[in-house]
Amino acid sequence: MSSFSHLDQSDQPHMVDVTDKKVTRRTARAQGIVKLGREIMSQFDGSEIQSKKGPVFNTAILAGIQAAKKTSELIPLCHPLPLTKCHVGIEKFDEERVSVSSEVTTDGKTGVEMEALSAVSGAALTLYDMCKAISKAIVIEDIHLVEKIGGKSDFKAE
Repeated sequence: MSSFSHLDQSDQPHMVDVTDKKVTRRTARAQGIVKLGREIMSQFDGSEIQSKKGPVFNTAILAGIQAAKKTSELIPLCHPLPLTKCHVGIEKFDEERVSVSSEVTTDGKTGVEMEALSAVSGAALTLYDMCKAISKAIVIEDIHLVEKIGGKSDFKAE
């Protein structure tokens, strides 16, 4: 049976010791879906939605990047990491939904999965915040890790 890496021998939480790990390039990609609804999506002009608060997608993208950079401040046992790349994208998925994606890279001793997931989460929450005046029925769905490369093992979602 596998054990949780964030628990010590006494089952107390601790930050995983990465002292002896080698620095390698590590990349993670994450994705999520935000159901904005037809009323909000009808304001999509092909690249952006403008609101009284400003450009919705651009603001959400910036929030996603900021969330990735602040992950260790939000998730208690995450190591602070110097990110070398953070890309957040938002694309129309269908008539009611958009897809939010992220790709995050570091040259470090531990992976950036949480940073990629935080980027998608931060962008999705900002979409909600920017659009909630029009509808409170916005749904954030299926935020998940798509791929992780580097470190001890790679992962790719099926």
